[in-house]
Amino acid sequence: MPPIVPVAGLVNAQATGQNRRVSDRSTGTQQATSAESFTPFVELDRPMWSRLSHEIESPLNMEDVQRLRGLGDALNLDEVREVYLPLSRLLNLYIAAAGQLHAATNTFLGETTTRTPFVIGVAGSVAVGKSTTARVLRELLRRWPDTPDVELITTDGFLYPNAELERRGLMQRKGFPESYDRRRLLRFVSEVKSGAAEVTAPWYSHLTYDIVPGREVVVRRPDVLIVEGLNVLAPARPRPDGITGLALSDFFDFSIYVDAKTAHIEQWYIDRFQSLRSGAFADPESYFHRYANLTDEEARQTAKGIWERINEPNLLANVLPTRGRAQLVLTKDADHSIRRMLLRKT
Repeated sequence: MPPIVPVAGLVNAQATGQNRRVSDRSTGTQQATSAESFTPFVELDRPMWSRLSHEIESPLNMEDVQRLRGLGDALNLDEVREVYLPLSRLLNLYIAAAGQLHAATNTFLGETTTRTPFVIGVAGSVAVGKSTTARVLRELLRRWPDTPDVELITTDGFLYPNAELERRGLMQRKGFPESYDRRRLLRFVSEVKSGAAEVTAPWYSHLTYDIVPGREVVVRRPDVLIVEGLNVLAPARPRPDGITGLALSDFFDFSIYVDAKTAHIEQWYIDRFQSLRSGAFADPESYFHRYANLTDEEARQTAKGIWERINEPNLLANVLPTRGRAQLVLTKDADHSIRRMLLRKT
């Protein structure tokens, strides 16, 4: 498919139109932009956002959309064109600006250092659709002429193996921050951002629900690396000596949080669980094969129990509090469609 062709002046005075609004996070109310409004975010609704790239033709077709969307996700060609295409344009501008800053720094230092990958973090709850967001962005960014090499890594590969989780008594807290090898994850992204020629990560299988021994994901100095996961925006933890260490997000050049009401996410999780009974769960090799023959009601109750016991507490305690750390928040409605964008001011 043809690459995306940049259009000069695309992000312009449109962004100052009457529909621009800001969000008052302390009260949840919306106010028109004015001298009295103090918030780090600019809020745009979907129609306003979509106009920011109306001159660019989407390079994706329906076959691409079907390949990229997750189970239960409402991704369609309209959403690609109205939400993700403008976002890819925004990211293209950020990447170009990072290149200019790199060149200016080289000039200042009198050196010719190699530019390191632009790193994007994508966070959000289980079942909210962050994996679909990451995959679509990878496909679109690859079509821009200056970023043909875009890699995607998920933090699932940095979960401790199930045997280690069992040893630590953490199997019922899989996905919580303590279930990840955070030091290894931090080292991985640090090495990528340092310009290492090749960096490896463990391989995770969603079928066996475990790390696959002997298999690795290899990243070789891409133009862009997308890091997707529940806790990628978590703040740094204090060390035993009281000193605060580095956070994974310290290495991000841009960050996105995919948001929705908790009740909607719960329903999406239950719906996905029920659909998986005839999909991945039906495979005898699946870790969840024991759920394949549940009735509809049994599946609903089982999924609801898992959600209330594991996923909801993790969301409320560890994932949702990181939303305000993102540079862009994509908010979904009950139908899984993205309807509102909060973009951090620069």
